[in-house]
Amino acid sequence: MSQFAIIKTGGKQYKVAEGQKLKIEKLPVAESDSVVFDQVLMVADGDDLKIGAPNIEGATVTAKVVNNGRARKIIILKYRAKKRYKKKAGHRQNFTEVEITKISPI
Repeated sequence: MSQFAIIKTGGKQYKVAEGQKLKIEKLPVAESDSVVFDQVLMVADGDDLKIGAPNIEGATVTAKVVNNGRARKIIILKYRAKKRYKKKAGHRQNFTEVEITKISPI
């Protein structure tokens, strides 16, 4: 088994491993900058498992910002049959794509 961690950012929890790319909620960071996540909930390295209550003190996950962008458009449609009611709206969520570079368990 390889090393992985569970981090919390943007109100969501993500299972991450070194070298992995993932899209998270928008962060106020420029591209090619480094980000440090300090809300680490769990770190696993083979059979060695550390679980926080709720966070692990001193554990960090470092990532490099690859891209800031917007997701594909989602169409929201409200419709009531036989009532002449129809509303249509769209939404594009902002995101930050990061690549995990290092998991420091303490």
